[in-house]
Amino acid sequence: MNVLRNGKPWLIGVLFIAGLLAPMLIHDTHLRHIFIISCVYAIVAASWDLTLGFAGIFNFAQIAFFGIGIYSTGLIAKLFGVDPWIAIFIGGFAASAAAAIVAVPVVRLQGVYVVLVTLAFSQLVLQLVISQSQITGGTDGLVGVPTISLPGYNFLRDHKLGYCYVAFGLLVVTTICLDWLVRSNFGLSIKAARDSEDYGVSRGIPIARQRLKALIASAFFTGLAGGLFVVYLRVASPEVFDFSTSSLVLSMVLVGGTATIHGPIIAAFLLVFVSESLAGINLAEGRFMLIAVAMVVALVFFPRGLASVFSSSVLGTRK
Repeated sequence: MNVLRNGKPWLIGVLFIAGLLAPMLIHDTHLRHIFIISCVYAIVAASWDLTLGFAGIFNFAQIAFFGIGIYSTGLIAKLFGVDPWIAIFIGGFAASAAAAIVAVPVVRLQGVYVVLVTLAFSQLVLQLVISQSQITGGTDGLVGVPTISLPGYNFLRDHKLGYCYVAFGLLVVTTICLDWLVRSNFGLSIKAARDSEDYGVSRGIPIARQRLKALIASAFFTGLAGGLFVVYLRVASPEVFDFSTSSLVLSMVLVGGTATIHGPIIAAFLLVFVSESLAGINLAEGRFMLIAVAMVVALVFFPRGLASVFSSSVLGTRK
């Protein structure tokens, strides 16, 4: 497997086994909830790193893709009675379709113009959700979304154990797919274009097409995470589009280390656990200050993120 080719299989195996054992060893329902949310945000952060870190696209529509996955899955499952398992994948494809639309201007722009276009797209999606209140629930949100089920197994009566394994499984699959993408010829081409667009063009790399593919792939996994998020919580709220959500996920990418895939995943678990722990002791406002401080400290002392603390051969740091 490419994900293990240049790394240390034993360490990856230890982390995988730890993820499998954690839900069974943790019996507290709230801690299991934090584990699930960590997995979801880890997927979003790692997917964002594909465009921001590897492709060099200053894409700030990632949370919009997450929200599209949430609302697409919720609406399809609730209004049309589609099986939630299928609805999750439809949410992923809906997010990819949205990425293809926003990519039309983005792949030909650079710098601050990309930021402005993607931020405008995020606000457009938010206003669409709020304005169509008869369908989406508006500011009150979409409630009563059907949840996933398996024959003979009830996800609502196992104290979140089943959700833990579904979330962890999706994270593992996403990580393997993203690892494969960045190590493939496609990954090499987007990194070459990121480092020097003129060099990429001279080597015959179709810059616009490769950036389009990166956006679509990133949005697909983000949409899947959004679909799992809504069938787990059974509620879709426009608050997901808030700047605080974008800041939290962006901090995961920066603190973990851009162009690493694994770095944002590590940071996601650390920041979500710390954030939720502070919220549990009535320090909800202070947690955002702590995240901001963590981002500054990481950028000053670890410019390449937490991933730089570990071996580059294990975490695949930027080259």
